[in-house]
Amino acid sequence: MSVAFRRESDEEHKEPRFELPIPPGPNLVRPSGLALIEEKVASLEAVATRDEEQARALRYWRTRLATAQVAPAPPADEVAFGSVVRFRLAGAERSVTIVGDDEADPAAGLIAYSAPLARALIGAGEGESVAFNGREDAVEILSIGH
Repeated sequence: MSVAFRRESDEEHKEPRFELPIPPGPNLVRPSGLALIEEKVASLEAVATRDEEQARALRYWRTRLATAQVAPAPPADEVAFGSVVRFRLAGAERSVTIVGDDEADPAAGLIAYSAPLARALIGAGEGESVAFNGREDAVEILSIGH
C-alpha cells in the first residue's frame, strides 16, 4: 500500500499545548484576589491525578501565587487600584471596582487595572472628567469608594 493512503495516528497532528499566558506587569491583588488564587491552587493540588490541562492550570496559579503583591489600600480622594468608582459614560451611570488581572470579571463590575477604562480612571478625583476612547471629558467621576 502506498504511504499516501496510510492513516497516521491523530497524535502526530495535534496542535502543541502552550502554557497559559501570564499578564505583563506586576501581579497586584486585593486581599480577596489573593484568597481567590490560594483557593485555585488548593483545589488543583487536591486532584489526585491531573490531566495535561489541570497540570498547566496548576503551574499558572502557582506562578500567580508566587508573584502576587497585595496592593495597599487606595487613597480616599483619588481613583487607584482597589477603588470602587461610580461614573457617567455616554450618559449612563456605572460602577466598577478596579482589581487585579485574575480577579477581573467585567460583567460583575470588576475591571483589571490594566484595562483601558481603569487606566483612564486611575489618578483622577471625584468630580473630574477624564479622556477615554479618543474623547476628552468622556467619563465623569461621580464618587470614589473602597
